[in-house]
Amino acid sequence: MENLQTIKQRFGIIGNDMHLNRALEKSIRVAPTDISVLVTGKSGVGKESIPKIIHQLSHRKHAKYIAINCGAIPEGTIDSELFGHEKGSFTGATQTRNGYFEVADGGTIFLDEVGELPLTTQVRLLRVLENGEFIKVGSSKVQKTDIRIVAASNLNMMEAIQKGKFREDLYYRLSTVEIHLPALRKRKDDIHLLFRKFASDFAQKYNMPTIRLEPDALTILINYSWRGNIRQLRNITEQISVIEKNRSISAKMLKSYLPDYNSNFPALINKQSNGSDFANEREILYKVLFDMRNDITDLKKLTLELMDSGANTSSKENTQQLIQKIYGDTSNEEDNLVEIISPQKTEVYQSTPTSFQESFQEAETVEETISLQEKEFEMIKKSLERNNNKRKLAAKELGISERTLYRKIKQYDL
Repeated sequence: MENLQTIKQRFGIIGNDMHLNRALEKSIRVAPTDISVLVTGKSGVGKESIPKIIHQLSHRKHAKYIAINCGAIPEGTIDSELFGHEKGSFTGATQTRNGYFEVADGGTIFLDEVGELPLTTQVRLLRVLENGEFIKVGSSKVQKTDIRIVAASNLNMMEAIQKGKFREDLYYRLSTVEIHLPALRKRKDDIHLLFRKFASDFAQKYNMPTIRLEPDALTILINYSWRGNIRQLRNITEQISVIEKNRSISAKMLKSYLPDYNSNFPALINKQSNGSDFANEREILYKVLFDMRNDITDLKKLTLELMDSGANTSSKENTQQLIQKIYGDTSNEEDNLVEIISPQKTEVYQSTPTSFQESFQEAETVEETISLQEKEFEMIKKSLERNNNKRKLAAKELGISERTLYRKIKQYDL
């Protein structure tokens, strides 16, 4: 078995990060077996190197190795690409075609971005993993294949499973061994090594002197977030190598090539989130609904207190203004907050807001009575009569939404 340093040189892997070394060690250990492997990590971290290592160190190294980007194949043709099809099985199928699983029999297939596979294709793939069987599109003949599958994804697979986008049983079959590659920003000691390697390669490719970083530029390079990981670092190194005449790169020059450098802040991570986002949102929703219910109860208590005090008023608008002073604008929170206020029974409480609140806090809970419902019925009925049964005008006069008025009309059979 080849050692770690030899593998790095053979496959052009740069870096000494402990997490990278661990991933490579797992690849070397699992290669001689036929175990399915799932490679995870952000886009651009170099996931495509792992299946190559596994294939070359396995007993399948003399057979075919096929890499497939599942996200690049249209959903309508991916089954045909993977499993093949029979002549005439669909429009345009002018001849029989062998799929990748048949062509690579005895070898290794690398399914990149496996999380993008349609659910129907996932079912077919699960059958291949379980017993090595597949059926061509448009055929009824079961065929066998001896395939080693290595898959990769930059998605959070457990989150995809919870959202119903990926089959849980397929995930566990693919991830018999899971190999994770760290993001470039977590390999700070490797960033300069990679930059120097890329700079040397491009200098040789374009026949020009190698670019070098000044100390302040090196600090920026190491502390940048590198959202595109190794791929982004390679592209930026190539840009600078080709465009800049000065081979000594300053901090100012480097910043001009780094997108969103000034907003380069670390992402906030919720460490307590273990797939329970939906549950947390549901709890928040429950709390909002309970708070709203309490607000409605308080408003009803206030209204009944105003009606029972016996004072006369000229309009309900003064009461509504008083409610808004205490609770703010509640018209958008609940349509029927003010629907029980009768123009004939509203009043203005003449004390200061502070004394009003103190008095209100001491108020006893009063249940709605049948007479109150009757008054509400009469109020709605008279308002409709005054407005020639036009719900929009009646709702505006009553201070409630048209939807609430419609519901009350049905409730009272008006």
